[in-house]
Amino acid sequence: MLRLRNLNAYYGGIQALRDISLDVGRGEIVAVIGANAAGKSTMLACISRAMDSFTGEISFDGRRIDGLPPDRIVDLGLVQVPEGRLLFPRLSVRENLMLGAYSRRCRAGCAERIEEVFGILPKLRERASQLAGSLSGGEAQLCAIGRGLMAAPSLIMLDEPSLGLSPIAVKEVMALVAAIREKGVSVLLVEQNARQSLRLADRAYVIENGRVAMQGAGSELLEDAVVKKAYLGL
Repeated sequence: MLRLRNLNAYYGGIQALRDISLDVGRGEIVAVIGANAAGKSTMLACISRAMDSFTGEISFDGRRIDGLPPDRIVDLGLVQVPEGRLLFPRLSVRENLMLGAYSRRCRAGCAERIEEVFGILPKLRERASQLAGSLSGGEAQLCAIGRGLMAAPSLIMLDEPSLGLSPIAVKEVMALVAAIREKGVSVLLVEQNARQSLRLADRAYVIENGRVAMQGAGSELLEDAVVKKAYLGL
């Protein structure tokens, strides 16, 4: 469904990604783990065209997208939920969600879609009129993911969704990721929380210093001695 081939990315004279190749199949949860500054978020920025200083091929549903503008990529059904949530704090939860359906493709069914999101995330229905800036960290993350779902993605990319959350909130977010896949949406999950993401993932990639260092089934990497030592503290 999503295919990266030989992706190289640059910040000025600094190369951040080196020949990254990655695949996400339809209906899969694919995790990407690695230390801070390993290149995980840079990879997502390239896919979403939030940055354009990169080379290589990015394809989605059999179509090259590395030359398309960000809004066109969203229209095709490939949506990113950014690190740090980036909600509009002075707008309500409902208003933040509605902004996820800004594209022409999504506007017509906006009322039905927000009911679907509230069905998956009943806590957001309870907070619908509350200002987003007053939400807890876990609630804000749920709102950010809900906003992404409002764009009717066939593949959603989550950038560090558990960052800064309590253990209880992390479990809630990971349960939501599983529920999203059950709704037929593929997931590319970028995480520093290796244990939780590998438990959830069908397949996973380990990125170190801008390169794919390891890949395999999530369950296999969870038991790998190198991964245990480097990322699980075992």
